[in-house]
Amino acid sequence: MVALGLSKDLEERLAFMAKRTGCTKSAFARQAIIDNIDKLEDKYLLEKAVAEDDGTRYSLEEVKRRWDVEGM
Repeated sequence: MVALGLSKDLEERLAFMAKRTGCTKSAFARQAIIDNIDKLEDKYLLEKAVAEDDGTRYSLEEVKRRWDVEGM
């Protein structure tokens, strides 16, 4: 169970869509999370990686050797 604090505007938009479509507000919120969780995870992981970046850089050849990749 998740409780969300929504702005008045967002709450009204959600209620409008629920009424227009016959779906529940919960169903719309659930679908919004399902549709966007991958993007949010990617954003978080990218921000974390940038914050932890120590400046080390690798050449393509070093990456190929490290991961044993041929033909790149």
